Formats: sequence, structure tokens, C-alpha cells
Amino acid sequence: MTQRLDTLRQMREQALAGGGPKRIDAQHAKGKMTARERLSFLLDEASFQELGALATHHNTDFGMADQRFPGDGVITGFGKINGRRVAVFAQDFTVLGGSFSEVQAQKISRIQDLALESGIPLIGLNDSGGARVQEGVRSLAAYGEVFYRNVAASGVIPQISLILGPCAGGAVYSPALTDFTVMVETTSNMFLTGPEIIKAVTGEEVSSEDLGGAFVHNARSGVAQFNAANEQAAIEKCKLLLSYLPQNNTEDPPQVVPHDSPDRMDEALNSIIPEDDTAAYDMRDVLDAIFDAGSVMQVHEQWAGNAICAFARLDGHAAGIIANQPTVMSGCLDIDSSDKVSRHIRICDMFNIPIVTFVDCPGYLPGVQQEYAGVIRHGAKVIYSYCQATVPKLCVVTRKAIGGSYVALSSKQMGNDVAFAWPTAQIAVMGAEGAARLLNRREIAAAEDPKTVEQKFIDEYREKFFNPYRAADVGQIDEVIEPCETRPRLIRALEVLRTKVQTNIPKKHGLFPV
Repeated sequence: MTQRLDTLRQMREQALAGGGPKRIDAQHAKGKMTARERLSFLLDEASFQELGALATHHNTDFGMADQRFPGDGVITGFGKINGRRVAVFAQDFTVLGGSFSEVQAQKISRIQDLALESGIPLIGLNDSGGARVQEGVRSLAAYGEVFYRNVAASGVIPQISLILGPCAGGAVYSPALTDFTVMVETTSNMFLTGPEIIKAVTGEEVSSEDLGGAFVHNARSGVAQFNAANEQAAIEKCKLLLSYLPQNNTEDPPQVVPHDSPDRMDEALNSIIPEDDTAAYDMRDVLDAIFDAGSVMQVHEQWAGNAICAFARLDGHAAGIIANQPTVMSGCLDIDSSDKVSRHIRICDMFNIPIVTFVDCPGYLPGVQQEYAGVIRHGAKVIYSYCQATVPKLCVVTRKAIGGSYVALSSKQMGNDVAFAWPTAQIAVMGAEGAARLLNRREIAAAEDPKTVEQKFIDEYREKFFNPYRAADVGQIDEVIEPCETRPRLIRALEVLRTKVQTNIPKKHGLFPV
């Protein structure tokens, strides 16, 4: 018995040692933690329970018989974050470059299954050079096992991917199938085809950072939702994100003890909208003044800046935010912002998080390029997502709600529950200039002074339609409120709607405008 215990302890020590001191030193030299160091930073102290620590591959080709390490380059198990249970896996780059193998897939698939059965979030720490070439098609098939489970868990448990090193080839699809992806500046990258292959095929030279670094996927492609300066910041961002999410789709998000009065009113909101309706203001100032102090956490902050998507709290309860940003493209909706908004709506709906929409949008961005690239299809995603969402939906029109953007952005026809408007709201079919010219083109053309007559019709249209009262008259707006009242009004509305029950028409699934 003593000999067997000694053998077990020796194997455990080998598993804890990863790829050995030299490879650990090389990992640190790159500014990266080891897989076990990352898990130690992520999880509550002494909460980690490892599974599969002694698993090893059985490949003997290409000298792999001498390259066996307990755990086979991935650490899997359970732990707690701020007292809440989570399932985790962390690829270990010190072991065979973290290359993805059949054994890795078995371990990750096992933890995915247990997370889904237990109804707890799954967090993946990715740091791998890609598929283990020595295993051939077996490593490729192994990816499929993980992808299938990503899809099965979607909408049931939160799935968060941290990219803490390379994530190349087929490996990129697992993070893309999860709910949130966090990347680290300078040390993480994602790409389907590496710089060497691109150079061989096209002759173009490109670096890993320029091809698929954190900035690229946070600001240009929209693949990642969060960016962090270092690994510690990325892990802290993951922890903060989890605090807004429930354990699974059958639970409500965790409530925190409120530290901000539900009756607080910020008088600055009454003057935040400029007198000149073509002048911009920062919607982030509006959100900070309304939601619990310091609680706004933006998602996709660097991508499609004309729309803001975020999590925040109202009186300690989690809420999802959709808002136009007038400082970027006047808050117009375009292809990227439509994708960003629709994705956030669906995530909030999956995890029982109420949605609050702040509207200041002059419409969809016009242009040949937008039309050719499918703005109609992408814009339809916003409509589809709002209509399908069954969580409480509130709307505040702060200024412009023009044309199709009024309908799309949480109007009553999209299943909105409560709609507020500020006195500065402008709810109309189209802009005053275009409407005046369309409706009065003959009178303007026949006038001795067309510019003066045109301005007269513009002013008349503004007076008649560029206010919220016509919409309130016909029940499209529930209440016109003072801007400073917005916080307590939203809190009281959500108190009533917290017990809202709504189910969609039974069906296998609809056709999302992909």
C-alpha cells in the first residue's frame, strides 16, 4: 500500500510540475502565468477540485511515446468564484505547447457535460498552439466533440472564454460559440490561418498581433467582447462579468446589497440634451447618472461605438443596457451595431436579465456600401431579437427616434412593456428637412423665395411631430417624464415586471436573419 501511495504522490507531483522548470520559465518570460497559476488567481482559495489530472495520451508516432505528461496539457475541474460554483478548464502551454489532443477533448468534454448537468457556468482558459499534428484526424474530430457541447450548453449555462495565449486554427470556434470572450493585449491572438500560411498562399507578410491580436478582435472583427492589459486584469474582468449572470437559465441573476438610493434624482440630466438637436452628448454620462453608481460594465466597448451594450444594476438588480451613442455617427444603426445590439439582447434574454433601451437614433446609416453588405438583413436581427425576448423590456426615448429605428429599438410593437420619453424626444417617420421637402415640394418649387418657404414647413413639421406628445396621445409612449426622474421610474417599473411571465409560440426554432 505504501508503494502505491508513493506512486500516486509522484504522479501528482508530475502533474503539478507541468512541462517542467525550463518551460515554466519560458512561459513567465513571455509575461504569461502558468495554467495552475491562472486557476489559483481565478478561483477562491482551496476551492479547486481537479478531475483527470493523471490522464495521458497513448500515441506512439513521431516520438510521442517519450512525450507523456500527466494531464496531457489541460487542467480540468470545479471550483468557486466568490462562493459560486463554476466548472473550469485551463490549457497548459508548458506541456507540448498546449496542443489540442484526443485526451484533451475527452477531459474538456467531460467537464462540459458535468457543468451542463450541474447547471453552473463554464470558464475556459485558452493557451494552445492548435491541434496536435502528431494525432492527425483524431485531434480534428476531438474539436467537434467540444463544439457540439458548446452549442448544447448555449442558452443554458454561461460560457466564458479567456484567450491567454495563441488560439489558432479550428480552436477558435469554441470561444466563438461561447457567450463572452476576453483577450489580453500583446500576449493573446486568434486566427484561422497563421502568418506562415498566409505568406505561403498570398505572399503577404503579417504578424500574429496584426492578424488576430486583442485589438483586432475587440475593435475590428467583433469576435471578442473584452480586452485587458494583462492576464490578471482579464481574470478580474471575468469575475466581474459573472457577478451579473445567473448560474443557469432557470435562475435569476444574483442581487447585490444596494448602496445607491432608489429615489436618487440627478438634476444634471434635465440639461444634458443640447438645445441644438444636431449637437452630440455622451450617452455614457446618462447611464452613469441613472444606474447604481459604478455598476455600468460595457460589453464590446471598442467595437461599433455608435451603440452601447452593457450590464449594470438598478437598486442592486442586474439589468442589460442597449443605447445609441450620439458622439459616434450620431448614434445611427449600421451593420456592426445591429449585430452588437441583437447579440446583447439575446444574451440578456437567455439569462433572465431585464433590458433597458435608451433611444437617440436618427435611423439606419444610409449608403451603397451598407446596402450591398446587407444592412437590411443585419438590421432585421435587432427586430427579431426584441420580438423574441420575453424578459422585461423598458425603453427611454431621450431624443431622436426616427423612422425604422423607432420601431426596431424596443417600441411597443416589439413587445416593449413600459415606454418612457423625455420632453426632448423627437418621434417621427423621418427628419424634418426631408419630410418638409417631400410633403410640400410643389409649394416650395412654386414659391418666390423657396428657402424661406422651405424653412417655414420645416419649422411647422418640427413643432407638430418633433416632440413626444403625439406618440403619447396614441399610446406609443406610456409617460413623458422629467429626465431626472428616470432612475426611480425604471426601478419601480422593474419591481412590477420582475414577476412577468411570457412564453413564445411553441416551435422548433425560427429563422434568425443570419
